[in-house]
Amino acid sequence: MIIFVVLLLIGLLTALLFNILSVEVLFVSVLVALVLAGVAEPGLLLSGFSNPALFTIAALYVVVGGLRDSGATQFLRRIALGKQQKGNTVFYRILPVTTLLSAVMNNTPVVAMFTGLLQSIAKRFQLHLSSILLPLSYASILGGLCTLIGTSTNLVVDGQVKSLGLTGFDLLDMAYVGVPVALVGLFYLMVIAPRFIPQRQSSTEQFDNVREYLVEMVIEPHSELVKKSIQEAGLRNLPGLFLVEVEREAQVLSAVRPRTVLEAGDRLVFAGTPDSVLELRNFQGLVLADDQRFKLEGNRSDRRLFEAVISPSNPMVGKTIRDMRFRHRYSAVVLSISRHGHRLSQKLGEAVVQPGDTLLIEAQKGFLLRFRSSKDFLLVSKLADSDKTDESKAKLALGIFASMVVLPLTDIMPIFHSSVTAAAAMLATRCISFEDAGKAIDYSVLLVIACAFSIGVAVQQVGLADIIAAHVIQYSVSPFVALVSIYISCMLLTEIMTNNAAALVMLPIAVSIAEGLQVNYQPFAIAIMISASASFITPTGYQTNLMVMGPGGYHFGDYVKVGFPLSLIVALVSLWLIPNVWPF
Repeated sequence: MIIFVVLLLIGLLTALLFNILSVEVLFVSVLVALVLAGVAEPGLLLSGFSNPALFTIAALYVVVGGLRDSGATQFLRRIALGKQQKGNTVFYRILPVTTLLSAVMNNTPVVAMFTGLLQSIAKRFQLHLSSILLPLSYASILGGLCTLIGTSTNLVVDGQVKSLGLTGFDLLDMAYVGVPVALVGLFYLMVIAPRFIPQRQSSTEQFDNVREYLVEMVIEPHSELVKKSIQEAGLRNLPGLFLVEVEREAQVLSAVRPRTVLEAGDRLVFAGTPDSVLELRNFQGLVLADDQRFKLEGNRSDRRLFEAVISPSNPMVGKTIRDMRFRHRYSAVVLSISRHGHRLSQKLGEAVVQPGDTLLIEAQKGFLLRFRSSKDFLLVSKLADSDKTDESKAKLALGIFASMVVLPLTDIMPIFHSSVTAAAAMLATRCISFEDAGKAIDYSVLLVIACAFSIGVAVQQVGLADIIAAHVIQYSVSPFVALVSIYISCMLLTEIMTNNAAALVMLPIAVSIAEGLQVNYQPFAIAIMISASASFITPTGYQTNLMVMGPGGYHFGDYVKVGFPLSLIVALVSLWLIPNVWPF
């Protein structure tokens, strides 16, 4: 049975490494195989689905959704950042704020919120997004290391520790190691990392250079353009626009001259940047052709342009836009795709979608509200200024959130009870609707966590954890060497599989090593919490890394160049602090 579990784990790692299937499909398949093989009692293998940590994470998703929908996150952002006169000062002030917020809430919405803000600031002050978005992701990860609720990894490790009959951790136990690590990491990001970050072209800048974006406009009889030449009408030197051709009575005038006089009913075909094309609506009597052959559809007053970063759980991954019928599925049109810092030049309908791809989308103005919480996209943002959020319940939501944090600190109730109570309060006060609460929960993450619990149980039940522990102990001259081995193994594993799964697979092994050495298990558990979340080397190792890849225009090598030194710094500081804070 041990060989079966080993082969199953090897197959899982290989499939994850080569992105053969979606993460949740792979983990469910492994769970089914474990149950059918009778590796352990079905009730034991399925115990992950009833683990309190799973419901705590689900409740936290709802709480964070309530903070977002009530306008509390925007309120916090405005209070924390204040009024800045220069864009670069915001860039450096935003990193510690991101770390602080990520210590007490899910870092994904934090990064999404600040990404939209930074896109606006970068455009206003003509700054490079690539210089800040990757540090933004890393700063959010550092914040997650500071508290038990900072990241789901800390909660699932705590939950598995308790399921093994051991004492769990308090809300701020992580802070003794996490806060110093975060401070050193922030110093690196703000002082040293800028030397390694290349100046990349963001996806927005790439989309600004799109020339395939074509639109047909018709001159109405009462238009101010009638009987005017192209030069006189002001259509000759429009910024970011090019008049491709004029169609008149079934004849096409492709070599359009400045002196060409416009007539009522003329069909004008423009090509250019997305924002500039939409500016054509400012010409009185120049309207969108109802039967146009190109991309724009719908009521022109309701159209908006969006950026959307594809999530690994999107059903489009591995398929073409045409096969997935994108227009039908999302009521939107894809105008361009950016991948790994480059805009794809192939035909859009034939492009095979990959996780992290950034799509330029045209849709009705409700697209942002419908899909900003969708698991299909890591990030959805509007190219223009975002819609204002009603902040009437912001302070109420913040009060509920503060109560959720304070109650466990004062030992009035554990984090499980306080998080579930806070989620219920968010719903009861309508800081978030039931529908949006359901959308706020990332069920694919919960499913993977539950299945990862089962894999951890299997590793322990068949004795694989004890065998690995025995070999580690044999070659370890001290508990510290064993601790280093566990840290490095978990850090490498989390770059291949999800951070939660890596932690749940490694924890039984770590506990077995601690028992074999007859030392305290807590330093090993803390090391797993930190190493599983400290994923800086690859874009796929952590969700926020993938979120910023398209908007920042990053290449895979950028993560290695900037993230490897940070991984080394975090490892050295953590491995020095852990044995001092949590003695063996």
